[in-house]
Amino acid sequence: MLVMGIDPGSAQTGYGIIDQHNHVKGYGVLSFSGDHMVRIHEIYRQVSQLVERYKPTTCAVEMPVYGSNPQAMLKLGRAQAAAMLAVLNHGISVAQYTPKMVKRSITGNGNASKEQVAYMIESLLKFSQSPDGISHDATDALAVAACHKERESTDKKTDSPHYSGWAAFVRQNPDRVI
Repeated sequence: MLVMGIDPGSAQTGYGIIDQHNHVKGYGVLSFSGDHMVRIHEIYRQVSQLVERYKPTTCAVEMPVYGSNPQAMLKLGRAQAAAMLAVLNHGISVAQYTPKMVKRSITGNGNASKEQVAYMIESLLKFSQSPDGISHDATDALAVAACHKERESTDKKTDSPHYSGWAAFVRQNPDRVI
């Protein structure tokens, strides 16, 4: 499993790639300038290049959920869509997580600061070289990837049967009751 996390933005987009053992395979920030439509095209093009380079098996993207400026939210949504399309066009699944879901998964607190998320990411993941000075866009993207990896492994673990209560368990497992 190789998970790509993306923290989309129309001026800067963070990315991070981790494997099933929490080893960081790559991270960074893509920067864009110029007209908004040119930036959207660049997001698509550069994320496509990252997918071709790292060959992730799955991807997770942080989704915009609120903002006070409707124009800024529209631009952010377009950036997210461009990144998602770049990944989807390579036949890779994409999951979306709200910032609160990511923060809660990494720190246990849905209202954690960017500094708290960065600290936990540096503690949880295994970097091949020192992550000193890593951008918050990159740590956010790594957090999205780690959140998705954890969700995927938890979902696989919960494929076991669910019971509505003790009586249902006993009915379905009489051989396990002494």
